[in-house]
Amino acid sequence: MKTSVRKQTNKQTEMLPKNFALSKINFIIIGIAVVIIVTGFVLMTGPATTVDGGFEPDIFSARRIRVAPLICFLGFLLMIAGILFPDKRKRERNKRIHKELDRREGL
Repeated sequence: MKTSVRKQTNKQTEMLPKNFALSKINFIIIGIAVVIIVTGFVLMTGPATTVDGGFEPDIFSARRIRVAPLICFLGFLLMIAGILFPDKRKRERNKRIHKELDRREGL
């Protein structure tokens, strides 16, 4: 009977917001990455390839071909880093919780 209560209590603690996979710093990094990606896409915009007066050479500008894609790429790399960034406090808390659970199961 006690083991089923213990399992039910563990299930309840798994659903608490403090056990969410990403921490506050992860969301801040992801938000910054989204802003950088959007900035890159905005830098890619410009006039159409054809204008009433003829061909628009601005489509081959360094800003649209080199700078903007590089900024988007860096934003995507930062997004990956934001998702994978470890939270030291959460890791320490998980270690303490696992030690406590191991100690309880050993009794």
